Amino acid sequence: MNKQSHPAFHHHRLSEFGVGLLFGLGLILAGMTDPSKVLGFLDLAGLWDPSLAFVMGGAILVSLGAFALAKKRSQSFLGGAMHLPTSRDIDRRLIAGSLLFGAGWGLAGFCPGPAIVSVATGNPKAIVFVLAMLAGMAVFEIAENRAKTSPIKQS
Repeated sequence: MNKQSHPAFHHHRLSEFGVGLLFGLGLILAGMTDPSKVLGFLDLAGLWDPSLAFVMGGAILVSLGAFALAKKRSQSFLGGAMHLPTSRDIDRRLIAGSLLFGAGWGLAGFCPGPAIVSVATGNPKAIVFVLAMLAGMAVFEIAENRAKTSPIKQS
């Protein structure tokens, strides 16, 4: 019996689908899929809309509880291995990635999760954003692979 025909595989996929659906519905209800609402939140000097601060605050509280629980466990609720981040380094790559993420969010009004949810609704701007995001991910992977195989020592 291969992995995909195993009953546990289907149970995991259904659970993943359910969690993703719940997350997507939460993003829609919170207004995170509306670029004008997101841009209004980011417009501190103009007509600032603070409502998304409550969404983010709620997400942070849930995450804090979930990570505290996850640190005490050796496997996930579905029996899989726990893969928690171990690095606490703040390096140039983390800062550059954070700046790029923030710039993209500020220019487009989308971040990856809400953009993917918006693609499902047929939003043309979200489709362009997700295609650009995927292209950026591909460029990153190509650059990473070249850097790993380059004979020049990277610093």
